[in-house]
Amino acid sequence: MGFISILGRVLFASVFLISAWKMLKHSDTLEISDSVVEEWTEKLAALNKHVPIPDGVDSKHCILFSIILKVVGGCLLVFDCKYGAYSLLIYLAVVSPILYDFYNYRSDMPKFVILLNDFLQNVALFGALLFFIGMKKSIPRRQPKKKGTLKVKAG
Repeated sequence: MGFISILGRVLFASVFLISAWKMLKHSDTLEISDSVVEEWTEKLAALNKHVPIPDGVDSKHCILFSIILKVVGGCLLVFDCKYGAYSLLIYLAVVSPILYDFYNYRSDMPKFVILLNDFLQNVALFGALLFFIGMKKSIPRRQPKKKGTLKVKAG
């Protein structure tokens, strides 16, 4: 059971760790890819039509915040820490409606189906993280064994 649990956590966390790594321009530098900045700028502009975004919030700041949440959350999840799951929950709850804005498209448009599918995949990941947190709370901790009392023979 222990090996399977570790393997599952590593595979699950790799989704977030690899996607954070892919947001960078090159693996040896910590520079954000231009295509990622362009996509986020477009998505934040679309979001700004529905929800006012405060001045000073830049797409690069949002990207950096999402990379940090994914890396920290993924690493903590590998080490079986519930705070990693909370970090990834925050990431998914905030970023999914922004990046996968299917609600800005009509249902007969091809992009609608792609965005809705990606959004629903993130909803499934969100559910898996909730399941992980629920399992952590439902598993009882091992109690230390009580040492038996010694019986003294009379006589």
